[in-house]
Amino acid sequence: MKEVDARGLSCPEPLMLTAEALKDAKGPVKILVSEPHQKMNVEKYAKDHGKKATSTEKDGCFEVVIE
Repeated sequence: MKEVDARGLSCPEPLMLTAEALKDAKGPVKILVSEPHQKMNVEKYAKDHGKKATSTEKDGCFEVVIE
């Protein structure tokens, strides 16, 4: 599984990294973000592009897995 660590980055960097990761991903992609609004933005991006996103909160950050 490809992993993108976007913790501590400002918008729109997490979305840009998500878009780049999804472009050449062969399977699920895990995105790590530190803020709730970033989690929501990544989830919305995934949904808008026909993907399924599952989120969990772990160790003070959010883990979004996009399939």
